[in-house]
Amino acid sequence: MSISTCPIATVEAPAEQVWQLLADPNNYGLWWDAETSWQFAMEPAGPAKPGQRITARTRALGKDWHVLITIASIDPDKRALDLTTQLPFGITVHNHIVCRALDNKHCRVSFG
Repeated sequence: MSISTCPIATVEAPAEQVWQLLADPNNYGLWWDAETSWQFAMEPAGPAKPGQRITARTRALGKDWHVLITIASIDPDKRALDLTTQLPFGITVHNHIVCRALDNKHCRVSFG
């Protein structure tokens, strides 16, 4: 079974500032529900690039769960990022994140 959703949010920040958060995996702990400081690994280190793998941990139901994210693609010109997220129980999520400027102080971020 396949489920497709695409949450969209208007963010009160310039698109370039939001994109800087999205394009650097060192910032992912600021916006996702996973801990990247515990046994966090990023291979290779540095800004997001295709093939880069990020491991993290999330906590639910009183248990720690390991998460593996792979950067599938990144297009800085379009402020677009594709991630493949592997979760427990064989769940794989393909995320397409896009950040678009609305004006100088606001942007729209879609996460689908």
